[in-house]
Amino acid sequence: MIEKVALPEVVEAQFAIGDVVRHRIFDFRGVVFDIDPVFANSEEWYESIPEPVRPAKNQPFYHLFAENAESSYIAYVSQQNLLADVEHGPIAHPGINAVFEGWTGTRYELKRSMRQ
Repeated sequence: MIEKVALPEVVEAQFAIGDVVRHRIFDFRGVVFDIDPVFANSEEWYESIPEPVRPAKNQPFYHLFAENAESSYIAYVSQQNLLADVEHGPIAHPGINAVFEGWTGTRYELKRSMRQ
């Protein structure tokens, strides 16, 4: 007998690749370079988040080229913890040029070679 698996609830992504976003709790900004429709990281990573602020898994998660006042890094953030960035300024991250052609004034334009 084939076991039926429940499909996850469909949740629409609020942000697109190239959008600049800000974390709702922590002081960093980033540009979206990939989107997972639901949580797709390790269980160990998920459990490392303090339970009071641990996000639900059944929502989009965004891969970001992120920056704060001290450094740039890659971040993996749930949709519930992101806001549209109102500064509309570019991000200073060394990985941006590998994925994006440039800054349009409001968002990053994906390189033609990265489009599917």
